[in-house]
Amino acid sequence: MVKLLLNKSRRDYIGGLLLLMIGLGAAVQAWEYRAGTLVDMGPGFFPMALGVILAVNGVALIVAARLSASPPEEKKNLPSQWRAWIHILVAIGAFVLLGKYGGLVPATFAVVFISATGDRDNSLKSAFVLAVCMCVVAVLVFRLALQLQFPLFAWGQI
Repeated sequence: MVKLLLNKSRRDYIGGLLLLMIGLGAAVQAWEYRAGTLVDMGPGFFPMALGVILAVNGVALIVAARLSASPPEEKKNLPSQWRAWIHILVAIGAFVLLGKYGGLVPATFAVVFISATGDRDNSLKSAFVLAVCMCVVAVLVFRLALQLQFPLFAWGQI
């Protein structure tokens, strides 16, 4: 049983089935609400669209897993993913603290940089560049486009 779960195509197949089931479930639940039109969207429009998109992605993943079905790979020891988990958890904590006491830019930089360093393939330089780029995107999207009332920098403000 464990060997079957290690097979990438098997995991993709199961993941595709889960996406398909969740998407269909969301679409069925959204059917009870008025969907409306693109101009006059009702409360069921977004859940229905999201459910359909999830279901289509699930079908695509199932088809891709079927097409790339290969014999199970023999792996004795799986690489530990504890480093990634720890970095992600620390990044979330840093975002919460820096979001409250530092502002949007430091919080975004921290969450992206710390999370990116959890990947063994990333270097510090690539994590830094990614974090800076995401800070620019966050300012453009959340401050300029959405006009979110989240201070960019809030050092010393409690």
